[in-house]
Amino acid sequence: MIVVYTSPGCASCRKVKQWLKDRKLPFIEKNIFTTLLNEKEIRHLLMRSENGSEDIISKRSKIIQQNHLNLDEMTISELVQFIQENPSVLKRPIILNERNFQVGYDEEEIDAFVPQELRSLARLSCNPNCPNYAGCGKVREE
Repeated sequence: MIVVYTSPGCASCRKVKQWLKDRKLPFIEKNIFTTLLNEKEIRHLLMRSENGSEDIISKRSKIIQQNHLNLDEMTISELVQFIQENPSVLKRPIILNERNFQVGYDEEEIDAFVPQELRSLARLSCNPNCPNYAGCGKVREE
């Protein structure tokens, strides 16, 4: 299942959600301001990111700048608590499933969220006459 962490007013979040809807890909949306992220969830996000906190936290965030915080000096537990108390520091959207992890909307990278079966089908036979074209046909570009 695809999970998308979003916030209201985020243009990139809207693009991701529309991209998923256009392809009829089911997803769970988690608004970071209305859904309290638990410790396990935040640790999972940190673990999935290639560069740890740097990938998912905006160091230009107002709260980080004003308080001159050095995230590298925080323990994991302190970092988790900081994110829980200040969800606005998270970059958005964060998109993940069992295999893929992406921060932000990237037209070239987001295709990884289309299931392998659909990508294979699209490569083999999908054309505008295919009944599945709306979901998978736009995956391949020639």
